[in-house]
Amino acid sequence: MRKRLVLMAAGTAFTGLSQGVLANGWNMPAGVTDVSREIHSLHMIIFWICVAIGIVVFGAMFYSLYRYRRSQGAKATQFHEHTTVEIIWTVIPLLILVGMAVPATATLKTMYDASEADLDVMVTGQQWRWRYDYLGEEVSFISNLATPRAQIEGSDAKDDTYLLEVDEPLVLPTGRKVRLLLTSDDVIHSWWVPDLAVKQDAVPGFVNENWVRINEPGIYRGQCAELCGRDHGFMPVVVKAVEPEQFDTWLAQRKEAAAQEAMGVDREWSREELMERGEQVYGTICASCHQPDGSGNPPTFPALAGNQALLDDREGHIDTVVNGVSGSAMPAFRSTLNPVEIAAVITYERNAWGNETGDVIQPSAMAEQLSE
Repeated sequence: MRKRLVLMAAGTAFTGLSQGVLANGWNMPAGVTDVSREIHSLHMIIFWICVAIGIVVFGAMFYSLYRYRRSQGAKATQFHEHTTVEIIWTVIPLLILVGMAVPATATLKTMYDASEADLDVMVTGQQWRWRYDYLGEEVSFISNLATPRAQIEGSDAKDDTYLLEVDEPLVLPTGRKVRLLLTSDDVIHSWWVPDLAVKQDAVPGFVNENWVRINEPGIYRGQCAELCGRDHGFMPVVVKAVEPEQFDTWLAQRKEAAAQEAMGVDREWSREELMERGEQVYGTICASCHQPDGSGNPPTFPALAGNQALLDDREGHIDTVVNGVSGSAMPAFRSTLNPVEIAAVITYERNAWGNETGDVIQPSAMAEQLSE
């Protein structure tokens, strides 16, 4: 039980990822949730217990070294056992450990109680982005790193949120209990936001859970805390906490937008519309691996621009996007993207960067194929 708290305290004490993580340069944040403040209080109580023990132990040791030094003619007493002393140095540490375990157990019980949540959010780790699904609300989106390439490459100065900014933050209401269900589509990730006192692994094939109730509106930053591949350092987490009324308005707008896009499956899209939407999807989903200009990063991420084998096999191109490539870094987007997004991104890839195949993939045809 204590291991998780120790790891959380150690991790947050030495990282300045989110607002106020190192207010004085040394300590962990108190955070903006009741649980984070409980953890901080527990951390401080145990810290001062350790300080007191250290003062007593090292004080006695240094006093003995000085008071009974050889140069003053001191001679060590010879004895084999002392029952009273042995009982004392066994009972006192036991009482200290019990005293530390009681509040730690209470805090852990609170941390693991994710029942009676007001909102459920599925958090899915993908190399190297996060997908958020508001369960029961028909709202989902992917959150990607938004730090400009110029800063990453060093041609522009780095700002305060370098590698800690995204295009789509996770929006949550204050004052409501939100259950987070975490999993992964590829490798193990870890969703970590210090100010929320949440650090939970996202493991392929498993669903872990955690919860949060944020007390203060604001933007809270973190990142993936598990080595997950080449771009592990480019996988930030940003949570935007807003007042409940503002959240309800935002959620209604996103639901309406999702409904409008779903209705677009049945109509015929022009090439220009698909190219515009496809460019957006490509920039969000594909550019981190295949590069913004389609040049890729062979052999792991093949080039899309001028890839004649790909351009000559339209059905193979569709199958690769929909079902992925087993044994490679290419995931299946069948359950991640909707028919409009899949049709648009394939149309874009087959006509951008000078490819100019003239192919237009209609969302209605894609929806039919996905339903098979």
